[in-house]
Amino acid sequence: MVVQSQPALEHYSLIKTCRPSSVFTGIPVIDFKDPEAKSLIVKACEEYGFFKLVNHGIPMEFMTRLETEALNFFNIPQSEKDKAGPPDPFGYGSKRIGPNGDVGWIEYLLLNTNPQVTSLKTQAIFQENPEIFRSAVNNYIEAVKGMAFEVLELMAEGLNIEPRNALSKLIKDEKSDSCFRLNHYPACPEQLQALSGRNLIGFGEHTDPQIISVLRSNNTSGLQICLRDGTWVSVPPDQSSFFINVGDALQVLTNGRFRSVRHRVLADSLKSRVSMIFFGGPPLSEKIAPLPSLLKAKGEESLYKEFTWWEYKTSAYKSRLADHRLGLFEKTAANIN
Repeated sequence: MVVQSQPALEHYSLIKTCRPSSVFTGIPVIDFKDPEAKSLIVKACEEYGFFKLVNHGIPMEFMTRLETEALNFFNIPQSEKDKAGPPDPFGYGSKRIGPNGDVGWIEYLLLNTNPQVTSLKTQAIFQENPEIFRSAVNNYIEAVKGMAFEVLELMAEGLNIEPRNALSKLIKDEKSDSCFRLNHYPACPEQLQALSGRNLIGFGEHTDPQIISVLRSNNTSGLQICLRDGTWVSVPPDQSSFFINVGDALQVLTNGRFRSVRHRVLADSLKSRVSMIFFGGPPLSEKIAPLPSLLKAKGEESLYKEFTWWEYKTSAYKSRLADHRLGLFEKTAANIN
């Protein structure tokens, strides 16, 4: 990602608002071993759709090993990386995010979480150190999956949803449409951002379509979330912890009680940023609608039309990052029944 000249700026997204001078200290921090974790998780998902998970039990070695292998890949010559792309959607991608014009100061790997699924592009990704890199990816994904299952079961308990696995079974299913993404945001030359006096976007604002996202990044800042009042705040980096995002599907399953968090990443002029995200999605044929037990307990009507995950995923893929993707599936007040 070498900047050749000033016109290169035209190919990236900019925002007028500058990075906040101080980081946001109000991010909910949940101790996974806290007896009150289930109620604290529910509160965090209602207020922010986002929280930091500590004391999670996943070895730091799993995280640092995968980060090292990911950087080894991203540091090979561009011509070699390109053999693993373009993404379809799996594989290597650079700058372009999705098919609808979104771009960012980013390169990434998108992988299927099913180790049985392989492709020529996957083989190209692992060509440098096939056993080491593949093992690092698989060990990390399996550990994070187990943590995501438990988080979803604590959510169900906190919401008094029965059975306890009402949410977790959707991503435990062998046909679960989950995926794993490794993002690399190279340090952005200061002169590029200075050309406009604005911040360069690493990854534009969006919500995650899936049920839950589990994020780990290195110790470089850049992640921001949008609060309920529309204010963007910077999330303090923490390379030893995980950040949990509520996705659009979980917002629907909870009938809007949990809200999917709008977030983005800004480019950093000094350090590169590496993030690893597990996206827990249901099977493609799974019908997504507010859970009946939750509606009954609250005496609520469904706010959303029923749809399959395939329908929503297809719709989201046709949209821009910043679009309100759930809007097409919301019931109007007159049609709630």
